[in-house]
Amino acid sequence: MTGAPAMILAAGRGERMRPLTDTCPKPLLAVRGKPLLQYHLEALVRGGCADVVVNTAWLGERIEQRFGAGGGEWPRIRYSSEGRDFGFALETAGGIARALPLLDHVFWLAGGDVFVPEFEFRREALDRFAASGRLAHLFLVPNPPHNPGGDFGLLADGLAVREAEQRYTYSTIGLYRREFFASLPAGNPEGLKVPMLPLLLAAIHNAQLTAELYTGPWTDVGTPQRLDQLNAP
Repeated sequence: MTGAPAMILAAGRGERMRPLTDTCPKPLLAVRGKPLLQYHLEALVRGGCADVVVNTAWLGERIEQRFGAGGGEWPRIRYSSEGRDFGFALETAGGIARALPLLDHVFWLAGGDVFVPEFEFRREALDRFAASGRLAHLFLVPNPPHNPGGDFGLLADGLAVREAEQRYTYSTIGLYRREFFASLPAGNPEGLKVPMLPLLLAAIHNAQLTAELYTGPWTDVGTPQRLDQLNAP
């Protein structure tokens, strides 16, 4: 099997979602009758993605029990089990670096705890990014009430910047090239915990980070209240 063209981040503890996440990993919390993670899997299949990597840590065995090896209505799934290998989650960049041997040279990345039911993981977008030569391409969304200041600005030429009069929120969905993680040990064999922001800022500094605005439905399911709002009749 060749490297997967997509990775879903599902290793976090979900502290703000407690007590719900004391017994259920956050990506398995149900929105409108389906686990959050399932929406991404179904969207990836619609986009023609046959293989995906899911990283796990907190209650990761529950995710593996729920989705198994995938297939059928979902992509084939391989797991990067940080909890089994190290006993803890490796943070975003550390977890991706750990999974790189399972991934294609360019790949989609999505957080497993966002609800974005209409997003399209289009092959054309992946191919266009691969041809661009950039290290990463982010999908930004209008700022939600819990992040009014946003994360990144967007220049007219498509480059992302940190400082801007108008900033948007990173949706947790993006396209990445393996070289984006070149500063980390290949495969992260020591289980280093590495956050994502310093790598994004380095890419901005080198004019290697592009972005676009996505205006479809999007929710960071970060609190029980937001989950209740999504599930309200």
